[in-house]
Amino acid sequence: MKNKLLIDVGSTYFKVSTDSSIEQHFRDFNKDIIDDLTYKCGETIHSFDKDNVYICSSANGGLSTLIIGITDSFSLKYAKNIAFNSGINIIETVVYQNIQDYSVPSDLIDVVIVVGGIDSTSNIFGNDLYSYLDKLNYSNIVFVGSQTDAPKLEQNIQNLVVLPNIIDNKLHIVEENLKVYLTNLYQADIMGKEDIKNLYEITSNQIYSTPYIVNKTLPLIDANFSVVDPFILIDIGGATTDIHYSKDLVDENIVTNNEYDRLVFKKLGVYKSKESLIFAAQNNEFVYELLTHLKVTENIFDETSEKALRVLMQLAIFLVLTKMSHYKQAYVNLKLLSINSIVLTGGITKVLSDEEIEDIILFFYKKILNSNHNPTVVLDKNYDIWTLGIKNTKDK
Repeated sequence: MKNKLLIDVGSTYFKVSTDSSIEQHFRDFNKDIIDDLTYKCGETIHSFDKDNVYICSSANGGLSTLIIGITDSFSLKYAKNIAFNSGINIIETVVYQNIQDYSVPSDLIDVVIVVGGIDSTSNIFGNDLYSYLDKLNYSNIVFVGSQTDAPKLEQNIQNLVVLPNIIDNKLHIVEENLKVYLTNLYQADIMGKEDIKNLYEITSNQIYSTPYIVNKTLPLIDANFSVVDPFILIDIGGATTDIHYSKDLVDENIVTNNEYDRLVFKKLGVYKSKESLIFAAQNNEFVYELLTHLKVTENIFDETSEKALRVLMQLAIFLVLTKMSHYKQAYVNLKLLSINSIVLTGGITKVLSDEEIEDIILFFYKKILNSNHNPTVVLDKNYDIWTLGIKNTKDK
């Protein structure tokens, strides 16, 4: 196998990996990504042919989607699962029969997904849908519901893309067509963003979403780490926090080809989403007790020190675990008492020590779950998870 250069462009850092080394650099936001990258790593980059350079990116925040479906138990649940595992960020879900009660997001939505019904059903959607879409600001729209309804929707919705139904007649999920569409849409989105598009000056390969790559890695993780199923992986970034989890940690598994599923918390980051992370912390009833435990006060939120960054990262771990617990009613609640391993990757592993991470996890289990459960903490300090994932995707 030829040597490969692997590059991950994040919202705050970029990472460059060869067979012999891996380096991380804080991005200079006054420069275009390609200029910053070549300034700091140009000698390495230019020593590889474009065919051997592989890039993934979350620098543009990923694609945002709004999903309109019929039921939480099938159409919305299935569409959420496919979107999350394709590296897409869900900003809103709408139950169609209550669509008039939903506010219309003011931000531009990258893609709207409409889903509902098996192929033998018809006349599911009507004027309420068209009226809502008229008020919505979006770039793409795809229908993956009842194929009997598809012709009518095509007549009423401009530029609608129709794909096969993600729900078959036995109410099973059919994921591949929508997943491929969303993955390709991410690629098209990159081509429309000049700073990311310019990365094709150094690679001839497709640029993938970083969460998609990480999710592809999880079946291979035991090649590099002593991880025992079931486990969760937490990736705390500058703009978002991702959770990848073993499917046996949820009661209602969707039967898919994936062994692991993904969730994203779009406003839990330690740089670009710092203010929303602090807001979430201030509105959590246990956080002030946690700050006392960490021997700091809420004044830490106003600081820009190394210590403040460490506290924010610890808070992010605590908040995301809380959101996944029975304490909060979320898209999915994980069986956190069944976890054998918690894997952490991303910039957090370069800042926090093993002890600081273990301390916050123990605090969560005791305070929120009233348990002394102590899962093994595994730190991916060298970004091996990301490198395994991009190699595996490209070697197929």
